[in-house]
Amino acid sequence: MRPAPRALLTAAVGLVTAALAGCAGAPRDGESLFGFITPYRFELVQGNVVTREQMQRLATGMTRRQVRELLGTPMLADAFHADRWDYVFTIRRQGAEPQKRSVVVLFEGDRLAKIEAGELPSEHEFVASISRHREFAPKQLELSPEERAALPRPPAAAAGAAIEPLGPARPYPPLEGS
Repeated sequence: MRPAPRALLTAAVGLVTAALAGCAGAPRDGESLFGFITPYRFELVQGNVVTREQMQRLATGMTRRQVRELLGTPMLADAFHADRWDYVFTIRRQGAEPQKRSVVVLFEGDRLAKIEAGELPSEHEFVASISRHREFAPKQLELSPEERAALPRPPAAAAGAAIEPLGPARPYPPLEGS
């Protein structure tokens, strides 16, 4: 016995409707499937992080080399706009808000002429925004005068003798050729 063409048409329409309904119910960013299954989303980090401290050290009149040493290699240095460098930073992490920042550096000849940048985070704010831990406390990098005084003295310094260096002082070559 052969199924009626109308029954086949109804079954096909039902399958297409079910498939389309399944696509509409797929989880989006930050959502989970059935309340407990979360699809894996890879972390995407692109570009150069430019912080408020770096921008404060940047000054008009600096050479291209000085700007590159301070901010790094630009993400976009267009051959058609040789006097414009774009520093773009984007990050997408699961469980965190996506971030996008852009800094445009304009030159006149070999000298920095203008900087176009929005609000940039400090280094501490940036690390806190990407940290998986809710609270981030920067580590203390220097000893206080009380901590320095509490350090044990070397035997020669305790006797009042001058401390001689272990080897001859030598200059180190620059990291990049001049």
